[in-house]
Amino acid sequence: MSTANTAQTAPALRAAAAAAGAGAAAAAGLGAWGVVVERRRFQLRTERLRLLPAGSPPLRILHLSDLHVWPGQRSVKDFVHSLAQLQPDLVVDTGDNLSHPEALPWLLEILEPLLRFPGAYVPGSNCYFAPRLKNPLRYLWRDTSGEARDEAPRLPTRAMHDAFDAAGWTPLINRSARMEVAGLRLDLSGVDDPHLGYDRHPGFGAPGTADLRLGVAHAPYLRTLDRFAADGADLVLAGHTHGGQVCLPGGRALVSNCDLEPERCKGLITQGGVPVNISAGLGTSRFAPIRLFCPPEAVLLTLTD
Repeated sequence: MSTANTAQTAPALRAAAAAAGAGAAAAAGLGAWGVVVERRRFQLRTERLRLLPAGSPPLRILHLSDLHVWPGQRSVKDFVHSLAQLQPDLVVDTGDNLSHPEALPWLLEILEPLLRFPGAYVPGSNCYFAPRLKNPLRYLWRDTSGEARDEAPRLPTRAMHDAFDAAGWTPLINRSARMEVAGLRLDLSGVDDPHLGYDRHPGFGAPGTADLRLGVAHAPYLRTLDRFAADGADLVLAGHTHGGQVCLPGGRALVSNCDLEPERCKGLITQGGVPVNISAGLGTSRFAPIRLFCPPEAVLLTLTD
């Protein structure tokens, strides 16, 4: 190589190295933001839907999902405690409550003020099985539904459900229930976790006997949403997707962790003519404690006539 060519190449190499260094620094900065800041940047999303019969009083439903609690999480505790000030008529928990086998006392402390309100719940896979250390990028190229759980530590599922039941919350684990809330008759129908293939639809009560038919599931698989629609649901609540958890700028999700299209994996969508609220959730697995362009959320839905 000539001296002239060497002189021309050296600045180019230095520029490329500087660009690579700047890119690495930016990536590290985003990662730090996602781990330290954004996963604790809790949001309350509000939605208003006209679903009730004429003359009905408003119904306020607080939708919680995907807490993935492990011991010592004070920031989520402070946020969830603040939600009691909303005075919801009904709290609905769509599962994945635990991320550690010893987290149940902390979960119940987090939920304590909300357990005083009428509530209903369904489980997710992380209500049964503790997460394990895995490559989090596997969600980008493989279907993780129904993954073998034989070696996963079991979570205190029964004790958690007993505590919810003792507080007066209604289990919707492949069963339906009738509730009277805020002067309204609600028919609720819920399924066990579709991601594990545990779902068995119980249907709703007799047509025309309720002011609202509410379907509840952890994972918003298309078969689940379509079945609720076929059964006559007025509204469906689900979680599971974490809203994509690590998204592109603007909140564009890359994956949904189910067969729902990523662009529809959070917020208020419609499936089969039925509104579906998909919560981006409040937590993460303790083995992937990061959110990016997808802050954690609870959702307050106000239903009117």
